[in-house]
Amino acid sequence: MSSVQFGIDSLLGDKALLQELDGKRVSLVAHPASVTQDLTHSLDALIEAGVNVTSAFGPQHGLKGDKQDNMVETEDETDPRYGIPIFSLYGEVRRPTMQMMSSADVFLFDLQDLGCRIYTFVTTLLYLLEEAEKAGKSVWVLDRPNPAGRPVEGTKLLLGHESFVGAAAMPMRHGLTLGEMGHWFIRHFDLDVDYRVIAMEGWEPDGPGFGWPTDRVWINPSPNAASVNMARAYAGTVMIEGATLSEGRGTTRPLEVLFGAPDVDAKAVLERMQHIAPEWLAGCIVRDCWFEPTFHKHQGKLCNALMIHAEGPQYDHAAFRPWRLQALAFKAIRQLYPDYPIWRGKDFKYEYTDDVLAIDVINGGPALREWVDDPSAGPAELDRLASVDEVEWKDEVSALLLY
Repeated sequence: MSSVQFGIDSLLGDKALLQELDGKRVSLVAHPASVTQDLTHSLDALIEAGVNVTSAFGPQHGLKGDKQDNMVETEDETDPRYGIPIFSLYGEVRRPTMQMMSSADVFLFDLQDLGCRIYTFVTTLLYLLEEAEKAGKSVWVLDRPNPAGRPVEGTKLLLGHESFVGAAAMPMRHGLTLGEMGHWFIRHFDLDVDYRVIAMEGWEPDGPGFGWPTDRVWINPSPNAASVNMARAYAGTVMIEGATLSEGRGTTRPLEVLFGAPDVDAKAVLERMQHIAPEWLAGCIVRDCWFEPTFHKHQGKLCNALMIHAEGPQYDHAAFRPWRLQALAFKAIRQLYPDYPIWRGKDFKYEYTDDVLAIDVINGGPALREWVDDPSAGPAELDRLASVDEVEWKDEVSALLLY
């Protein structure tokens, strides 16, 4: 068995904690990666342990994780085995309704996160905490690793740019577990809610695996989060969702590429990146490759691409900076192809926003896009912007770190 116990394992192994749930109606917020050490799904394990689970919730992509693309909604349903309601937090609502909240007394939040502001499970936690405060309910986060580890990167979301992919003023790569993030939300938004973190045991964010324990199996928390490599790269590659370039959806390695396109020369882009800011390529290997998406952007077209390998013996966790790396790829494309339509237009309503560019929604403001599009702006300008926010954030959360 693993030397690291996740929150669900800590709960199931603690009779006193389980006794606290006696006589309570319990709800579980979960997805396919919500499993125990032996890969039993948390819903099955809790019921097997005698916990009175009266409802469950599925976040974006659903409890089953079957919804492949973004913005594909999930319906409420009844679990065929246990007969309990499964409420969707990515269907008619993003926030649990009062009727949903009335289904339980204690809400166990057991979602594997990627350590990135835009990954919507972070926002789902905030919404649950806010509704639990109103309804007088308890929230326990069954904590899980941040597979991207402790490094912090990116500009903080600007006030007024909040969305379902941007809950609050945090940087893109926030460095926290969701248990720690819950503490930050409560402090930041001055919430009065009964909150508890069922902590992991033995997790070393700077130990082997740099966030993800080397002896634990990786299970996709969402359909396109297929590897630890993706989890590490995601704080950069997710920005391609705001671009016309392919992020590799429709292939077996989505969101592990800096771009793919039929009309961009990947080798030339990599050479330009090395010329503009070679230090931003540190910590990983970037390799040119080819793919043909079976669906999504550039479906059925041969695309030239740059693949990120933030893994293997060449990986340097402290040096790898995916947000800057992705920004650099955009900058190189802009320099090589000044008129290339990199950005998706305002007609593309990213996460249900109106009259705003998807790239700005993703970054929580226009700074990155403006830097890419400004011919006079070099690496130092973006580095200065981000570095201030990164230092501020580290100071802001230092007292909340549990590991």
